[in-house]
Order: sequence, then structure tokens, then C-alpha cells
Amino acid sequence: MSIKDKIKSDPKLKALVHRLLIPKGEARPRLWVKWFINPFLHKKGKGAKIRRRTRIDVLPFNQFTLGEGSTIEDFCTVNNGVGDVHIGSHSLVGMGNVIIGPVTIGNNVIFAQNIVASGLNHEYRNPDIPIHAQNVTTSLITVGDDCWIAANVVLTAGITIGKHCVIAAGSVVTKDIPDFSVAAGNPAKPIKRYDFQLKEWVRC
Repeated sequence: MSIKDKIKSDPKLKALVHRLLIPKGEARPRLWVKWFINPFLHKKGKGAKIRRRTRIDVLPFNQFTLGEGSTIEDFCTVNNGVGDVHIGSHSLVGMGNVIIGPVTIGNNVIFAQNIVASGLNHEYRNPDIPIHAQNVTTSLITVGDDCWIAANVVLTAGITIGKHCVIAAGSVVTKDIPDFSVAAGNPAKPIKRYDFQLKEWVRC
């Protein structure tokens, strides 16, 4: 059994380790974790940049990777507390985005501004327990290569966006979007697909 599995299987040990890594009631790691552990565990590719005014709330028990030549702009929050966060090469995470794992973003992807991509949901089924005290569920969000996610989009847990897609500004993506699509709306639906025989984008 691995150390990670041993910690998970012992509730008291898990609570102790959690308190050592994260202050009570917070999501961000303690400074000693940021300074002395994360740099050795998490991978940042050549030329990758994380701007100074960001909250990189990444912890050692889940993965965080940022590919070669990619940038996370100011005022973003990235959190891997409940799931891995992988961002590919030559991708841009624009200002004010929130990314909560599990999330995988491909190569050459543009996230515009104020996008929320959260692979996390809070349980709410039991009305006798406050929502914050109920369990959380997670489901991977996947964004394929060469996508453009426009401003103010919400990506909900469990969805997959295919390669070379455009998601229009303000859309809420609740279902998978196939490759080579333009999607818009709440809930977002494909409005155009690329036709490789005609070699043009056609309306759905």
C-alpha cells in the first residue's frame, strides 16, 4: 500500500496531514508547501509563465502541470485540491479564470477572460446537513487541442470539448461538444461544424 493510500484509509491521519498542508477552512496551501514541496513535484515546461497576481492553490497529493510556452495570466485561480490540473503546451489561460480540477486542457488552447472550469460539485441531497458539510463529487473536464473558449464561459463537471472548437462568449457547457464545432448558448449546443468535404464551416 502506498503512503497516499495509507493516509486516505486512516481518517485521523488524513485529517492531520490535511491540517499540516492547508489551514482550517481554507483552500490554499501553507507557505512551506508552496516554497519547499510544490516546486519539486509539479511540472512547468520550458518558457511557461505564471503571472505574479495569481492564486496557484496546488497541493502535493494531486498533480499540476503547465506545458512548454504556456501562460497563466493575472487574477486567475488554479486549484488541484480535489483533482489533477493539466494544461498543455502553448496554451493561454487569460485574466480572471478559475480552474478547479480535475481539468485537462490541451495544446494551443486559448481561454479568454473570466471563465470558470470546475470539475467539482457539492452534494446537496440531505437537507438536514449544511451544503458545505456534505460530500463533494468530481468529474473530469477535458478541453481538446486548438480550442478557443471565449469570455465568461462556464464549463461544468464531466464535459468534453473536442479539438478545434470555439465556445461562444457567455455559454454554459453542460454536455460534450464534438470536434470542429462552434457552440453557443445556455446550455451550449453546436451551431456550426466544419465540413471537410466542402472545406468550410456549415450551420448545424
